[in-house]
Amino acid sequence: MRTPRFYEPQTLTTGTTVTLGDSNTQHVARALRMRPGEQIILFNGDGNESLATLTNIAKRSVEAEINEISQPRRISPLRIQIGQSLSRGERMDYAIQKATELGMSGMTPLFSERCEVKLNSDRQEKRQRHWQQIAISACEQSLRCDVPEIAAPEQLKNWIGSVEADLKLVLHHHTEQPLGEFQLPESVALLVGPEGGLTEDEVSLALKQGFKPVAFGPRVFRTETAPIAALSVLQYIWGDLG
Repeated sequence: MRTPRFYEPQTLTTGTTVTLGDSNTQHVARALRMRPGEQIILFNGDGNESLATLTNIAKRSVEAEINEISQPRRISPLRIQIGQSLSRGERMDYAIQKATELGMSGMTPLFSERCEVKLNSDRQEKRQRHWQQIAISACEQSLRCDVPEIAAPEQLKNWIGSVEADLKLVLHHHTEQPLGEFQLPESVALLVGPEGGLTEDEVSLALKQGFKPVAFGPRVFRTETAPIAALSVLQYIWGDLG
């Protein structure tokens, strides 16, 4: 059985004892029914991970002693920021989960012209917390030691005007420009449209902001499939897949 991994946003130092957060406490004590002396792995998003031994387990409190800290090389050398048009149901959850597994640096949910999702300020905050937890859980599962930030939703035009990257790409299936024509970047910004696709005005606006049109094959992807396919190709060509 693989040693359980948990995200703990607190200082982790060798030789110290930490108290786990409420969610991790319930998981260790109730779901996994672990016992003192068993080991877990903790990470706080700084790129390191800590091997810890459980020292005290109660219903509402779990403590663990940090035995050693390592620096596994699992952070992608290619920084990929995704602007993902909001989609309905579980499609956003799926896109965030898989994009996290594939090494994205962060994602900003976007309101676009054909976006059918409406969120007031309260729902936006609730969904953002939910999406961030999706990313954290994906990091725990995929052995990532850093955590991508899921930003607050914003208007597409604002994101494309402010995002910074060596190479900015907009998924646009009407182009035939291959990735091989671009020089090796250290960072990429990737704009993904909604179920109905980006409008021509949105594509034109992105191009004026320095985005380059790119297609990943002759077929049209669903909005939740597009970032996964694109990340896989980008990581294979310029990142750490393969």
